[in-house]
Amino acid sequence: MNSYLIAQEPPPPAAKEAAKDAQNPLAMLGNPMFMFVIIGVFIFTMIIMPARRQKKDQATMMNALKRGAKVVTSSGIIGVVISVKDTEDELTLKSEDSKIKVLKSSVVRVLGQDETEVKV
Repeated sequence: MNSYLIAQEPPPPAAKEAAKDAQNPLAMLGNPMFMFVIIGVFIFTMIIMPARRQKKDQATMMNALKRGAKVVTSSGIIGVVISVKDTEDELTLKSEDSKIKVLKSSVVRVLGQDETEVKV
């Protein structure tokens, strides 16, 4: 028996690319730009959004500070707010027998309202 080889004309390069993409529907996942987009979305959702939310919560808490609120500063001082100066961004705390002037931004947490009347 004789075997014959039938010669075919090679397909054009564009047809090869189309055939390759048609065979592999997940070819987009290997694209480096796609990976950069995925990493960008991950960074935005895990780092940027929580930081924005925390900054917004901190600003809301500072704007809500009023006389009689029991607060904790970043240095660990616990005191009761005596006065709040909005224009100068400072407040006065009373802790035991002393009065302290601190910046509003140093307040970390509000513990609630003091039950006793604040005396100046």
